[in-house]
Amino acid sequence: MIALQTIAVAFAMFSALPVPQFAWNSKNMRYALCAFPLIGGVIGALWSLCGALPLPDMIRAGGFCLIPVLVTGGIHLDGYADTSDALSSYGDREKKLEILKDPHCGAFAVIRLCTYFLAYFCFAFCIRFSPRVGLCWTLALVLERGLSGLAVAAFPMAKNTGLAHTFATAADRESVQKILIVLSVLLAAALIALGGGALVAAALLVLWRYHHVAVKEFGGITGDLAGWFLQKAEFWMLAALAASQWGGIL
Repeated sequence: MIALQTIAVAFAMFSALPVPQFAWNSKNMRYALCAFPLIGGVIGALWSLCGALPLPDMIRAGGFCLIPVLVTGGIHLDGYADTSDALSSYGDREKKLEILKDPHCGAFAVIRLCTYFLAYFCFAFCIRFSPRVGLCWTLALVLERGLSGLAVAAFPMAKNTGLAHTFATAADRESVQKILIVLSVLLAAALIALGGGALVAAALLVLWRYHHVAVKEFGGITGDLAGWFLQKAEFWMLAALAASQWGGIL
């Protein structure tokens, strides 16, 4: 029962999918970060279904763009937008953290979102779907969420409030780190075996960049920065997927 509640907590927080609602407590939040990657599996399955349907190329590419947003409800895009505004301010650390709390969407956030989706659509349009490609992308979506959960459990926090802090303090951080490291290694090995090594490299490079930016610019991570990482990782993994197909690897 606790395992099902843990999964429900993760899906309730990080997706827009209807799930049973439970009161959050120390038991069902202890391993909620470990259930977070399951959402990537759902997105990957729907993405693969979209790819397998006999749709026009442009409609299929649009589906590839919209499925992650529809499943997550845009929660990670919100963090991406807020972080884009904060980083574009070139203010001090306190100013950047203040911008993250501002509910309004600034000009830089709009610009970054527009360019993000334009480039994302172009990469999606280039994808030639096959069962192997669908499996690679599903594993990649699970991997990025495993790395995101690992970061929340392992990286320093920028503040003592907020979503990331709530999940980090409620988690059995040492156990969560071990579980997600093992999961990430297995997923990376599977991707490399399938020819998706470029996707693994892209995710790890973005993770390194995430840690560097979070510590240098904000003093640690926040929920918004976690969303920023997830969207950046997804974008560059999609670029790597397209490049792998251009190079004849996938």
